[in-house]
Amino acid sequence: MTNTKKYVLGEDRIPKAWYNIAADLPSPPPAVLHPGTGQPIGPGDLAPLFPMAVIMQEVSTERWIEIPDPVREIYRMWRPAPLIRAERLEKALDTPARIFFK
Repeated sequence: MTNTKKYVLGEDRIPKAWYNIAADLPSPPPAVLHPGTGQPIGPGDLAPLFPMAVIMQEVSTERWIEIPDPVREIYRMWRPAPLIRAERLEKALDTPARIFFK
């Protein structure tokens, strides 16, 4: 087994966009159903729970979603926490993907 590796990234490496996997799926994921009605949920159903900007990100089909500056500022506060590469998990899954966690 290999040792876990830690990566400390500088503030200049803070992501500017989130990757939206839905853009690369072969078909759209099934609609989320309202627990009370059993019908697909629309933005109006989510509005009491989430800000509209979050709802728009959730339903977006764009591959990259820009991270708002206020969120990036909060990331800057916590960026000193290292990313740790899960090499043993990668090996157990037999994946070429690199998996990281905080």
